[in-house]
Amino acid sequence: MSTSNQSQIAFENGPELPVEGAQPRTTGILPSQEISNLIARGHITATPAINPDHIQPASLDLRLGDMAHRVRASFLPGPNTTVADKIKDLRMTRVDLTAAPVFEKDCVYIVPLVEELSLPENISGRANPKSTTGRLDIFTRLITDYGTEFDSVPHGYKGKLYAEVVSRTFTVAVRAGMRLSQLRFVQGSPRSGDRTIKGLDQEEPLVYMDEGTPGKAQTQRGLRITVNLEASEPGEIIAYKAKRYAPAIELDRVDFYPTEEFWEVRHQHANKNLILEPGDFYILASRERVRVPPDFAAEMVPFDPSDGEFRIHYAGFFDPGFGYGSSEIKGTRAVLEVRAHEVPFLMEHGQLVGRLNYMHLLSRPEKIYGTNIGSSYQHQALTLSKQFRREPVR
Repeated sequence: MSTSNQSQIAFENGPELPVEGAQPRTTGILPSQEISNLIARGHITATPAINPDHIQPASLDLRLGDMAHRVRASFLPGPNTTVADKIKDLRMTRVDLTAAPVFEKDCVYIVPLVEELSLPENISGRANPKSTTGRLDIFTRLITDYGTEFDSVPHGYKGKLYAEVVSRTFTVAVRAGMRLSQLRFVQGSPRSGDRTIKGLDQEEPLVYMDEGTPGKAQTQRGLRITVNLEASEPGEIIAYKAKRYAPAIELDRVDFYPTEEFWEVRHQHANKNLILEPGDFYILASRERVRVPPDFAAEMVPFDPSDGEFRIHYAGFFDPGFGYGSSEIKGTRAVLEVRAHEVPFLMEHGQLVGRLNYMHLLSRPEKIYGTNIGSSYQHQALTLSKQFRREPVR
């Protein structure tokens, strides 16, 4: 059976239909039902077949293939070279992912992905790590043949996809079929900006400062996101700092590992600040509770070095319905994955740490982010990845 036919098995009853009454647009991010249409028409192929639960409200989960290649250095192939040719030049060893091997810290692995693309000329793609991947400090980037940018799939791309995987803090056990990254598909060249955000906020609040009190959306090249370093009750944890010499983590274990073996906790300082130590990895939460209406998707925009000596938020995609659901949720905190750079950096409560940009979908997705589709973090506060036990640590 051909790859194309294999990929359509899960959709033999027909693609998902748009929500009744939705008004499609000519440019924007493709919603879940349009991703299903791409699969049904053979523009996205895979063996084993793509299951419907791999499709998120505005993205497709990408799966690791059977083999990884440990290489000497990260790379981009450039306009004249394939990824496979670069792997031949840089490969140190092959790693069989069917045997659940470990990826050592700070080693670079290139993994051919299960999914392949043959996109229409007006469709491009943008990739990002999944939330759980980012919260484990697993640096994951998408690479394409002849690519000149990470995480970018050009319009009309036809070819294989590869993931560069570097676990920065923990040694992790992986296996074939795991989903570490996700891909959004974009039709045309839609634009978004502060005017869009302000208009949305006038229709319905995008920001809540607590569960019931709307805040004003502050914009400056995106919705401004600030950090929370203030406890709402005595003993509340305001940050986690990863331990440097923790045991290995098996990524397919859920609600399994005791937090104290892997993380140090931080409580509110008298001055409501936190010194980030160079090279260490922290989990923090936003001060704001943010919302993404169902007709939009959001992304934490690339880090601006003028904001401070740290990198913020590996996993930048926010799905339609995040902090919103079916309009009944009054915002959800953004969890921030933070790594300091070369020098110690003093972070203070309410300090700007990121910007959230909003972009229209072509139409409202049939799937909306929330517990009804198995979303893990809809009601999160300061939340570690799903591998760790949920009991609080004081």
